Amino acid sequence: MVDLLLGLQWGDEGKGKIVDVLTKEYDIIARFQGGPNAGHTLEFDGIKHVLHTIPSGIFHKNAINIVGNGVVIDPVIFKRELDNLGKFNIDFVSKLLISRKAHLILPTHRLLDAASEASKGKAKIGSTLKGIGPTYMDKTGRNGMRVGDLEFDDWKTKYRALADKHEAIIDFYNAEIEYNLAELEAEFCVGVEALKKLTFIDSEEYIFKAQAEGKKILAEGAQGSLLDIDFGTYPYVTSSNTTAAGACTGLGVAPNSIDRVIGIFKAYTTRVGSGPFPTELFDEDGATMGRVGNEFGATTGRPRRCGWLDLVALKYAVQINGVTELMMMKADVLSGFKTIKVCTAYDYKGKKIQHLPYSIESEYVTPVYTEMKGWAQDLTKMSSSADLPATLNDYIAFLEEQLQVPIKIVSVGPDRTQTIHR
Repeated sequence: MVDLLLGLQWGDEGKGKIVDVLTKEYDIIARFQGGPNAGHTLEFDGIKHVLHTIPSGIFHKNAINIVGNGVVIDPVIFKRELDNLGKFNIDFVSKLLISRKAHLILPTHRLLDAASEASKGKAKIGSTLKGIGPTYMDKTGRNGMRVGDLEFDDWKTKYRALADKHEAIIDFYNAEIEYNLAELEAEFCVGVEALKKLTFIDSEEYIFKAQAEGKKILAEGAQGSLLDIDFGTYPYVTSSNTTAAGACTGLGVAPNSIDRVIGIFKAYTTRVGSGPFPTELFDEDGATMGRVGNEFGATTGRPRRCGWLDLVALKYAVQINGVTELMMMKADVLSGFKTIKVCTAYDYKGKKIQHLPYSIESEYVTPVYTEMKGWAQDLTKMSSSADLPATLNDYIAFLEEQLQVPIKIVSVGPDRTQTIHR
């Protein structure tokens, strides 16, 4: 059977930490979508690690880590990631396996991303400029390069044809971006050689055999459900399916092989980049969340927008993913708030609704809040649910009642040890 771990908000929920915590229970950790626009942060033994493409189980010797076919890989960033992990004596050849069907991010994909975003002016979507969107466009347009192409002698010919096409499109955008493609390509080729030293697999067959052998598999998602290309706040979304369905297409696992669907959410809400955000705060409460929660993008360093927990959006994410259990992150960040608000409905065009409508732009949606008592205690040293303040337990009970799904873990700090099981 395969268990899924997904973000239920606009990403940055803390998936990396939870995968790291849970890895000891699994034989295989497999990333199924996204690319280096993801930033999964893990902290243990006094060291903070940020992973972008490599699955978050890489530090556990018991687990095989797979980069699935639904992922897009930038060889330059991937090599940098490998280099950063070099001092930890990880056997990458046997512990990190790459799907031949995963698509490659080319230097010109990044340039296309920058040109496209620059041409939009004020209408820009807040791209991370990592080339993710253009790579997925080539994938669906049946023009892309895949990891398996690197095993054939003519891969550079295929690369040249695609890069030349990209340069013509960049010229069409007429955007003022400066670049030296020869330098970028030289760096790309070094990254490709590093990638080719790893083990390439037909990942769907590998995972099928692993299931037949009774291996336990955890599928790791990137970004969050509200950034899903189909079900997110389009067009301010990523370019892949971040929801449970993405695990089927991104790894080749059958829907009936999925068991647990683990949904991760913050005790409040954050968003990076552009796009609607009904509960966003522009006051001291929002500033406090950002400061205490250290809310800066792990990949881009951009400050995250902060707001109260949006239960309308969260309930929507629970439904479309079939979530079976929840894990609440960053409960410690809310310590000190006398009153905590939870959005339980929207005023949508003058009508009260409790589902996510087609548009949640601010001119149509006003959040309707329920207020609860906060807690003042420092949670970061607590180690069991019996230690938690009564008002925090009330908050958890309220969320479980609203969502009809149990909250199994409460995180009270960034370190893997600051994790309370309920």
